[in-house]
Formats: sequence, C-alpha cells, structure tokens
Amino acid sequence: MSRVRDALVGTGFRLGWRLAALVPEGPAVALVERLADRVAAGGGPRVRQLRANLRRARPGAGPAELDALVRAGLRSYARYWLDAFRLPALSRERLVATVRFEGGEELRAALATGRGAVGFLGHLGDWDHAAAWSTVALAPVVTVAERLRPESVFEQFVRFRRSLGVEVLPLGEPATSRTLLQRVRAGAFVPLLADRDLSAAGVEVDFLGERVRMAAGPAALALAAGAPLFPFALHHEERDGVRVLVVRVGPQVRVPPAVPGHGPRERRRAAVAAMTQECADALAAAVRAHPEEWHVLQPLFTADLAAGTGGAAAGGRA
Repeated sequence: MSRVRDALVGTGFRLGWRLAALVPEGPAVALVERLADRVAAGGGPRVRQLRANLRRARPGAGPAELDALVRAGLRSYARYWLDAFRLPALSRERLVATVRFEGGEELRAALATGRGAVGFLGHLGDWDHAAAWSTVALAPVVTVAERLRPESVFEQFVRFRRSLGVEVLPLGEPATSRTLLQRVRAGAFVPLLADRDLSAAGVEVDFLGERVRMAAGPAALALAAGAPLFPFALHHEERDGVRVLVVRVGPQVRVPPAVPGHGPRERRRAAVAAMTQECADALAAAVRAHPEEWHVLQPLFTADLAAGTGGAAAGGRA
C-alpha cells in the first residue's frame, strides 16, 4: 500500500510541475486559494498545529483574528507550492524583476572579496524563488535539503533546484558538512533553513516567547569556514499589481568574545549558541511582522513537542 501511495504522490508532483506552467496565473492562484480555504475550514492536525504556532506570533489575537491568520497562512503556503511549480518556466528577466533586495550591502561586500557567506533562513515566504534569484544576482548557491518521502519527490526537488542553478546536498550524509565547508571557502553563498531542527542536535533558543530548538548548522559552518553569517527574512508585497518577493538581509552576526578560562570546544559551543540566538531574534521579528508567510505546520515549540502534539509532516518543505 505504501508503494502505491508513494507512486501517487510522486506522480502528483510531476504533474504539478508540468501543468502549473500551462495554466494562466490568475486562474491558478484562484484555484489554489480556494483549496487552501477548504483545508482551513476542514481543520485537521496540521491546521491546528499552524494555529498553535501562529498564536505565538500573535499572542493577543482573539479566535476570529486567528481564524483569519490561519486562512491567510494556508493561502500563502498554497501560493508557495504554485510558485515552485511555475518557477522553472520563469524568464531570467521576470525572476529579477519580481525580487526586491534590501540591506545586503555587507553581504555583497563579503562575496565581492571572494570568500563565501552563510545565511540563516526560516520557512518564510518563497525560499526557492530567493535561491534562484541569488544564483543570478549574488553568487553560486549551495544548500542542503531534507530527504522527503517518497524518495522520488526528494529527487524531483533536487532536479528542480539544480535547474535553477542551486547545488543541493542531502541533509545528514557524512560528506555534506565537508562539502559545504569547501564550497563556502571557495566563495559560495550557503543559505540554510534553520527554524526546524532536523538533526536532533540543535541549539535551544528563546523564540516568540518560548523555547525552541533550532539548527546549529549556519553558525557552526560560519565559524568553521571563517565566513560571515547573515539572518534573512522573506515576505511578499504587491507593487504596481505585481507580486514581489522582498529579500531582506539583517546585519552580520558577529562572533562573541571568548569567555576566559574556557577551552576551544566550550568557546565554540558558546559562540554557536549565542549566534543562533541572535539569528532567532531576527527571525522572530520577521515572523511577527508577517506571520501569514511563516509556513511551519509541524510541532516546533518545546512545549508542543513535550505534549506529543504530532510529528514531522511528510511532504513538508525541504
């Protein structure tokens, strides 16, 4: 039965990439938003978890405001998938014209010297669009992706992202960390999604008023490579009737001063924790500003995980 299900899921993704580019954008958007509204109205574990996550971003929101926020969040999530399916057919000119880059002076200066840089991202906005734009406007992009189920879907996403010029390495494989280190030292830009700790070896931080475990990879890679680390925030806005992705880069995250008396391992652990907390603070501000663009439908907060409210959802964003 699982093989049949996996085959159907894989076929669905293949059809999505083929059909999305053929349907005019207006009708396609209307369709996915109607589907998102039906999912919101039907509830379900993922919808309830999204509501619980968004409640942290809007702690004073009443039931009606949360209902509207969940509906907007699911519409935004549906648009992410539609945009991903349509992205390979996007011209270079349209790709560049639909991105507004803010606050990237430090990042551009670092990349101009020939050394690479590391980015800390959350599941905000449209990461795939930002990555494709970055290959054109910034530097070669290298990143990692979790292995989605079924395997055929993961392979399709790898091919999709490679078609955009993005090198994708599988999360959790022994050679991945070494390759990332080589790439960033060679001048690549390495943005990493970090608001979900998929390694079970992350850093516990304060986030939206609660405790969350986030990936240590961005800070650890930046320290190991001697590369700068930057927090990123993504959201959409309408400009002259065109939907534009705003890519905002925060100030460089500095390495904290060493604590006297600590050995190298303790100093590194403390630096990774402090840098990850600084990135989490920047991400929290971005989520509060645009909560409907935060696409996390899985348990994230320590309190939810301890209560056993669910597990990682298959088919989530990689």
